[in-house]
Amino acid sequence: MSDIKVILENAVRQDASDVHINVGMPPIIRYNTQLVEMPFPAVTQEDAMAMVKCMVDQNRFERFQVERDLDFSATLSDGHRFRVNAHYQRETVAISFRVIPSQVKNVDDLNLPPVVKELIDLPRGLVLVTGHTGSGKSTSLAAMIGQINQTYSKRIITIEDPIEYLMKNDHCMIEQREIGFDCPTFSSGLKHALRQDPDIIMVGEMRDLETTSFTISAAETGHLVFSTLHTINASQSIERIVDIYPSGQQNQIRAMLANTLQAVVSQTLFKRIDKPGMIPCTEVLLCTSAARNCIRENRIFEIPNIIETSRRLGMQSLDHSIAQMYFRGLIERDEAIVRSSNPGKMEKTLMPGNQSRFLQEIDAALV
Repeated sequence: MSDIKVILENAVRQDASDVHINVGMPPIIRYNTQLVEMPFPAVTQEDAMAMVKCMVDQNRFERFQVERDLDFSATLSDGHRFRVNAHYQRETVAISFRVIPSQVKNVDDLNLPPVVKELIDLPRGLVLVTGHTGSGKSTSLAAMIGQINQTYSKRIITIEDPIEYLMKNDHCMIEQREIGFDCPTFSSGLKHALRQDPDIIMVGEMRDLETTSFTISAAETGHLVFSTLHTINASQSIERIVDIYPSGQQNQIRAMLANTLQAVVSQTLFKRIDKPGMIPCTEVLLCTSAARNCIRENRIFEIPNIIETSRRLGMQSLDHSIAQMYFRGLIERDEAIVRSSNPGKMEKTLMPGNQSRFLQEIDAALV
């Protein structure tokens, strides 16, 4: 049997982003988007079961056997942390690990648009960081909370499933609550957080109606609230929140969102071609009066046009960000085209000779 500790230490040394354990196969890591087999023997069902057992207590192990899925975090003796999901597939145990960097990254180091750094200065309201699984949402959120921690004297409460980045108190007082250990559910944690004198609340994910309602209510009552959604752009994020509610409540939630939403930052990761690693391409919506009117009046289809015509304010579309990264020599042309929202238009944008004009337009928008 391969020791899970040795496997994870090996993955960290190889700068992997994920580790996957499946019965009948050697452990697999994901490195720079590629799956790579590790030099260990094939895992047996007994091996996989023993790995889960050594990482959780008896109560959680028994819950795993009943529910067949379990989310938790794991920490090596050297401090490296992992977000873990143990599950069953084809009646055998499988485990997926996401490697959590040991240090919270600085916002400036993440290649995010400069306006993202300004969001930490907001006094109240809701800020959403969205994207598909593995798009770096947690890393960006942690960097923003870390920036607040270095800049302001605030009381911050995070509600996570599980806790990913461990935050150290700097200028701020930070409490981190983990679902299943410190509170039973996101909605319960949020409900009680409002009685714990927070200035800032971070909700790991708005995953259901009750959590979404408490999150928006917290923003309405004067708190600055950060959260995430598994959506790919600002328009879809707004529609997803509204669609969670019954039809009879949707006009009301549009009005509440129009009043509380401050910004949506949607991101997706691209493989870098200038050096090993990943880089985010981002869409940014700032809730100007025009954007708030679109939300309130259910004209969400106009949001992309507002983003496109408001670059001077710091907004940008995802396709604009993709083209910018390509012209800066950071991502591949084919990937830029395929992963854009309009591949035909993107192909024309990236034609030879367009680079100088495109970059001039960026400079002009910033004046």
